[in-house]
Amino acid sequence: MAETGRIRVAKDKAELVKALTSADGGTGPFQTFADVVVFAAALGAKHKKRVPLGEISKREPSPIRLEYFGNDWVIKLLGVTETQDIKILSTNEEEYEAQRNHIFEEYANGGLEILQSELRGAVDYSERILLLLSYERINNEQQDEEFDLSKFLP
Repeated sequence: MAETGRIRVAKDKAELVKALTSADGGTGPFQTFADVVVFAAALGAKHKKRVPLGEISKREPSPIRLEYFGNDWVIKLLGVTETQDIKILSTNEEEYEAQRNHIFEEYANGGLEILQSELRGAVDYSERILLLLSYERINNEQQDEEFDLSKFLP
């Protein structure tokens, strides 16, 4: 189960997370490890890809304190969506926080797997991620246009 108060990253994704940040002179599109993990979790959730972490990165990035995520609404939202149980939002019980963190970590790991695949061979990660986002937006707009018959309802 997740370490309470911290979000962990799988060891096999640690280099990718570091490469996606602009910290320490990097050229990645994200400022912090937390930013990368939130983006990856959202991507994993969108594609319904939840992957167990396996071995955990102990250094760079070491488990990330929840305070670095600012407001943890994404973590809570994924927890409620996954469990369909509002009790998971309880801030008084460590077991619920650990469960929320675990769900978030697995979605982030799934999203990082997607990013690994999409970014393979890319020189400029920022440009490739922008292309990925543009494709997703255009694809969603086309699907909405083709199947949204609600505009014909009174």
